[in-house]
Amino acid sequence: MAGAPVSTPDYSEAVETALGKLDLEAKARLLAGQDMWSLPALPEIGLGSLVMSDGPIGVRGVRWTADDPSIALPSPTALAATWDPALARRAGTLLAQEARRKGVHVLLAPTVNLHRSPLGGRHFECYSEDPYLTGEIASGYVGGVQGGGVGTTVKHFVANDAETDRFTVDNVVAPRPLRELYLAPFEAIVENAHPWGIMAAYNQVNGVTMTEHRYLQNEVLRGEWGFDGFIVSDWMAARSTAGAILGGLDVAMPGPKTVYGEALAAAVRKGDVDEAVVDDAVRNVLRLAARVGILDGVDGAVTELPAAVDGQALAREVARRAFVLVRNERDVLPIDPARVRKVALIGAAARDARVLGGGSATVFPERVVSPLIGLTAALPEGALTYTVGADPSDELAPADQGFELRAVCRDGDGNVLGTGSLPGGQVQWIGDDLPAGVTHDALHSVEVTGTFTPRESGEHTFGTRGIGAYTLTVDGRLLWDGTQSMRDGADPFEAFFGAPAERGRAHLTEGVPVEVSLRHTVHRNADAPLTAVMFSLTHLGPRRDADELIAEAVEAARAAELAVVVVATTDRVESEGFDRRDLRLPGRQDDLVRAVAAANPRTVVVVNSGSPVELPWREDVAAVLLSWFPGQEGGAALAEVLLGHEEPGGRLPTTWPARLTDAPVTQVRPRDGQLPYEEGLFIGYRAYDRAGVAPAYPFGHGLGYTSWEYESLEATPTHAKVRVRNTGARAGRETIQVYLAPVADAVSRPRRWLAGFASVSAAPGDSAEVEIPLPRRAFEIWDESAGGWSFVPGQYEVRACHSLGDVRLSATLEV
Repeated sequence: MAGAPVSTPDYSEAVETALGKLDLEAKARLLAGQDMWSLPALPEIGLGSLVMSDGPIGVRGVRWTADDPSIALPSPTALAATWDPALARRAGTLLAQEARRKGVHVLLAPTVNLHRSPLGGRHFECYSEDPYLTGEIASGYVGGVQGGGVGTTVKHFVANDAETDRFTVDNVVAPRPLRELYLAPFEAIVENAHPWGIMAAYNQVNGVTMTEHRYLQNEVLRGEWGFDGFIVSDWMAARSTAGAILGGLDVAMPGPKTVYGEALAAAVRKGDVDEAVVDDAVRNVLRLAARVGILDGVDGAVTELPAAVDGQALAREVARRAFVLVRNERDVLPIDPARVRKVALIGAAARDARVLGGGSATVFPERVVSPLIGLTAALPEGALTYTVGADPSDELAPADQGFELRAVCRDGDGNVLGTGSLPGGQVQWIGDDLPAGVTHDALHSVEVTGTFTPRESGEHTFGTRGIGAYTLTVDGRLLWDGTQSMRDGADPFEAFFGAPAERGRAHLTEGVPVEVSLRHTVHRNADAPLTAVMFSLTHLGPRRDADELIAEAVEAARAAELAVVVVATTDRVESEGFDRRDLRLPGRQDDLVRAVAAANPRTVVVVNSGSPVELPWREDVAAVLLSWFPGQEGGAALAEVLLGHEEPGGRLPTTWPARLTDAPVTQVRPRDGQLPYEEGLFIGYRAYDRAGVAPAYPFGHGLGYTSWEYESLEATPTHAKVRVRNTGARAGRETIQVYLAPVADAVSRPRRWLAGFASVSAAPGDSAEVEIPLPRRAFEIWDESAGGWSFVPGQYEVRACHSLGDVRLSATLEV
């Protein structure tokens, strides 16, 4: 594990003293959000207001706006691809620094649900299909954040592995997979990193809503594992006052409308809830407050903060360490500047990079380095050409490039209440996050207004996203005046994160600015659990003939010594609130790659996605580099890796199927309200092994720029010692993976599983040795009949591997 957990003082005396000064109403109020992101201050006991903020790749703060920029690290799948808990800890240290800068005490991260299926909509926000790798990376992350004096909330507890009907779905999971797969990362993090918070999920598990799950929250999490932090609901997940507090939920978010607060005090007075139960929840919140330093009279858990971290440099380091080179024929990479004097860069995502996933993981970085920017800066002048080739989306997106906008807020009489800057076309004001001088009671309409300077001449499409009445005007012409309603039964976030609607078109000229205005009459829902103004002005540039664009890219590729094609998903493919329906790249991107590869045999494809996509042309190109969602410095990191200044350090944290039909788990949509986990223990590589299906790229796969010989392996029941030698011509880093495989199994288990890993570095010709612990849990199964973990003796093959599919050494071990 990447360092020890933060050691926290015993705050019992301070907590009991503060608790003794509170009456029932104050205690109940403390357990309920006072707004979207915070708990109330209680000055009578010297308690400050506890502020929470979304993560996991940055710290948004309490305002969802680009006016308050955040460092944007690569996606969690990218962080897991580094296979480096120490690097994850450094990322956590940076995020704690960001949180303190923004006045945030608790980060709502990390997400440690598993990659049960590649169709999971928030796959990119989770780490891996493997519970051990997930637990190790997340433990490092938690240790870094909390080492910086900021709390974490490990989420979403538990089995929140898909998005469809997430508020109501009942995930039916048998005891063994629940323990060995889905609970395992949470258990490891509690044991290794001592998180200060856990977030209870929306879904049910085996018929019980997670915010009310007494067995999992009280008996397992607090009882068996000894968790002493606070449990907070996912936003709007708490549904029952007595059910939640008796089920172990400490805090119901957001506010001010929650099932706690006055409703909780009333339940105690009525006799439905014992006040002692409320007291236990308050103790957990007060302990958290003491740890983060907002309870008077005691020092926070961290009194000496870690050294400052350069956010841009770390974002670039994580990105390049996460890039997974899955194919590199004839050593086309790294690029040799002596041989390659002209590079053709192709793809819409090369210019307009997708650096993060959609939904609540979204932050607004101060800058974004696209592949076009990164390679232009790294290559000699004139060496790089750029063509679009194929756009991954023909769907409108929030107004961004070329727009200069502001939001003007008015009351019912048309008087201006206040204004706010709006770098993009999205208005997303939740709770009290409003421009100065504006209140929800007085606010009647918001006008998004400003100028748009087109990058291209032609027919531009404009639209809206969100519920309410709109008037859209472009260049003095009314394009639409109407109302958008929400469909029955929709996810409450779908109106904002879902598909935008086209409202009109205008023919515009490149470089000629025009006035744009979208006036929105605020939609009000008295029954909504929170007040919010959320809508978008959306835009789509001129649509050129796809065959013509591909033909231009082919000509550029023919004229170059090397072609780099960047393909990508979009926020309508990977985001919060919905699951994927297929694994195909959107648009004509597959056709583009095939055409370019036919024109230039030295074609490198960079895959800009947070989770697996089908790559039907993968054997036809010279190299394939997976960049995930690479964060704000992705383009700079890409240039460093392509030109060989740095090595692509990543290894796959999840199996990439050749096609969706090969994926072992594709059912993510409930039937009659239930989603049975019928596959049991067999997800990811465990399932591929059982089915005998070869994926496109196996778990743990990844190529570097050097070669390694595995010289020796020594195995005992507690560790494996591995020696490797760098047999290549340049320095490099190797991730050594150790798997266990039972020789003759008396119980039903996967054929093999990850038991440990470590990274080593060596210069050409040098060797390195590392000792990798083998945890006892790697030899255990959950024995339902005994109600506990059972050690399984026998012979095991210990395999030292470059990847799951590349076994270098093995030894037989008797335990």
